[in-house]
Amino acid sequence: MTTQQKTISLIKQRQPRQVLSGALYTDPDVYREDLAQIWHKEWIFAGHTFELEKAGQFITLQVGDFPVVIVRGTDGEIRAFHNVCPHRGSKLCNSSSGKSAKLVCPYHKWTFSLEGKLQFAGNMGNEFDPQSHGLKQVHAAIVETYIYVCVAETAPDFEGFRKALTPFVSPHNLADCKVAFESTIVEKGNWKLVFENNRECYHCEGNHPELLNSFVENLSVAGVADDSDPELSAFWDRCETAGLPSQMVMSDNGQYRITRIPLSANASSYTMDGKPAVNGRLDKSGVENIGALLYFNYPSTWNHFLGDHALSFRVLPLGPGETMVTTKWLVHKDAVEGVDYDLTRLTEVWIATNDQDRRLVEGTHAGVSSPAYQAGNYSAVAENGPSQFDDWYCNTMKSRIAD
Repeated sequence: MTTQQKTISLIKQRQPRQVLSGALYTDPDVYREDLAQIWHKEWIFAGHTFELEKAGQFITLQVGDFPVVIVRGTDGEIRAFHNVCPHRGSKLCNSSSGKSAKLVCPYHKWTFSLEGKLQFAGNMGNEFDPQSHGLKQVHAAIVETYIYVCVAETAPDFEGFRKALTPFVSPHNLADCKVAFESTIVEKGNWKLVFENNRECYHCEGNHPELLNSFVENLSVAGVADDSDPELSAFWDRCETAGLPSQMVMSDNGQYRITRIPLSANASSYTMDGKPAVNGRLDKSGVENIGALLYFNYPSTWNHFLGDHALSFRVLPLGPGETMVTTKWLVHKDAVEGVDYDLTRLTEVWIATNDQDRRLVEGTHAGVSSPAYQAGNYSAVAENGPSQFDDWYCNTMKSRIAD
């Protein structure tokens, strides 16, 4: 049986609203198919344009099997390349970020322009043609400072997502932001467990006391659109009247969702007391409490936008049982640490929440790895989110793997 046949067989065994089987989380062959069919074909969130303000600034990431470097060129354009020297295959950039006038291979000092052209390769002989040895480009797309990359030969459509996201995020003026703090953790669990955990707050009351000072999951938007909640509808109307799109938008296949939710009473930010963490506002709506704008885009990101700051989260698989989660706290570029915000106050809620989620994911991965594990069923009340994620995952894999 091939890896594709094994994976499809396991997926077809899943019943509606059933949790995935243990093998779909832990089997190395399934993981290889996850990379081949999803991570190597989808648009993956990489970082923000304001992290690459000047020519030569770069960030790197590992998309499954593909190391990628993203750099701002001397012409101001942002490009993505395979982070692989075309000579002997060495990685060009080994740090997660940096700045360089050229991209220089550390092995034999082949030197490339910021636009990917080979400029120097010593001792290669007279027959060598440098023009045919430039860096291989990776698809890159930008929406409201979010840089997405796709390592596939042919990238899927990005315009539908760009069109949906832009009006929601634009009022938050991310182009005027900077990264106040960045945290990266490695969770000893499968990437699907990481996203399933994110998509529900059934676990929050018993695990996230810091987050629940401000965050309240609205079950009307936890999985599928339901505007029957009069308080939610009134909140949406108030925000939209002030120029803040809020009513849920979800892609036809369930890959991305964008919506705004109210926070708990008297809370306006993710802090221990619910009060703003940063002086000033990112938006200009004039609405006292705009709640939290949330968007996810499978398989690599979820995001929160508040009045005073925003957070972006990036998920990258490292193996069947390892997932890297990077969180960035975004504030206005003129905000001064120690004057306009206290870093501990800004970050403590989600640093605690991320660590709590890490422990939950790791405990679940250990459990689904047991021969005794049998797939359970999602709550029809509180777990629409992870059930919807599993539906998207299974449907995507079935559409891409022939029987």
